[in-house]
Amino acid sequence: MSRIGNNPITIPAGVTVKVEDSLVHVEGKLGKLSQQYSDVLIEVEGSDIMVKRPSDSKDHRAKHGLYRSLLSNMVTGVSEGWTKELELVGVGYRASNQGQKLDLALGYSHNIVLNIAPEVKVETISEKGKNPIVKLTSFDKQLVGQVAAKIRGFRKPEPYKGKGVKFVGEELRRKAGKSA
Repeated sequence: MSRIGNNPITIPAGVTVKVEDSLVHVEGKLGKLSQQYSDVLIEVEGSDIMVKRPSDSKDHRAKHGLYRSLLSNMVTGVSEGWTKELELVGVGYRASNQGQKLDLALGYSHNIVLNIAPEVKVETISEKGKNPIVKLTSFDKQLVGQVAAKIRGFRKPEPYKGKGVKFVGEELRRKAGKSA
């Protein structure tokens, strides 16, 4: 029995949900998302969305909680939005943006220029004495996570000094250096 799949999703004010053949459309003040689905039944009852499975087969059980989570993320995204913050830890590491173009200086011989998708708003925060922060905001959780992972992949945090691009609040596993 799926604990996540059985929970109803409450639809906040200003969000509309339409269920067609094998497609769910969610529209809110921040944007519009759609998701294909299979092997589950999605019903809109008043201000709740219920995800049900037709049988207890392994395939139906596997997708029950998955589609419930995807729908919940879509509803939250179009009503409140999703935010990821990345911190650049290291001497000389800098970030700046001009519109949707993110310019990163991460200790390589050249700067990395990344064009961010138009659905994602990018903002850079640089304060004296603090590490630069790149803030990504969008209504699509999957897209924000993908862009954040791509930026983090340019210079992953290393285990000795902790230099690199990390998520704000991420706990790094640190190693002791050479013992003399």
